[in-house]
Amino acid sequence: MKSETKQILTDVQNGVLSVDDALLRLKTEPYEDIGFAKVDLHRKVRQGVPEVIYGAGKTPAQMIGILDTMKKNGQERILITRLSAAAAQEIAQTHPITYYEDARIGLAGGLPDPDGIGKIVVITGGTSDIPVAEEAALTAQTLGNDVTRLYDVGVAGLHRLLAYKDDIMSASVIVAIAGMEGALASVIGGLADCPVIAVPTSVGYGASFNGLSALLSMLNSCASGVSVVNIDNGFGAGYLASMINHMEAKR
Repeated sequence: MKSETKQILTDVQNGVLSVDDALLRLKTEPYEDIGFAKVDLHRKVRQGVPEVIYGAGKTPAQMIGILDTMKKNGQERILITRLSAAAAQEIAQTHPITYYEDARIGLAGGLPDPDGIGKIVVITGGTSDIPVAEEAALTAQTLGNDVTRLYDVGVAGLHRLLAYKDDIMSASVIVAIAGMEGALASVIGGLADCPVIAVPTSVGYGASFNGLSALLSMLNSCASGVSVVNIDNGFGAGYLASMINHMEAKR
């Protein structure tokens, strides 16, 4: 993914942006201290993606303050993860957002057109894994990716997964999300020729230990090319998948 800095320099080279205007953009304060938060204004310059608001543990008033600061500094598309429906309603009175209940995500600014190099496929073992999957899928879409969802195709009925071999084989990145014993990631890793990001979920009976069993199974996968994020971390998986899907050669 092209960084903000690289785009600024390219614009200067092409005569689209003056040297003085480019300097002004680069000199902007790297963060703004609003008391309860230090809002990172240079994250898009450093990483290509602006700061994302983690909603859990923050009050609606705090999130509104962070949104005010981001918008004041030119950030139009803002993602809020782990956002409750009640907090989303309160925020919407000040800032128009779209709330995705399954994913617990609020989005200001709408979804962009995809600009990734390929397709991200998000796959779940069961229907109970959908909330984590939707967090991953919507994160990836917000970051400019074409996303295909394949839900409830776990190893308890392997024929369901094999019916989507074309989607698996044509993916640039796959996010495999499962609870219980977490075997889905290994099965997909043995079929796909692209990176597989495994997400253990806290779905399962007592001995699943709230996702720990799935986490350990995924970490011990015998399939090559499988990496693992933390339990229920759909955001982290969607973000990483987007980074892979926007890779370019660095010469």
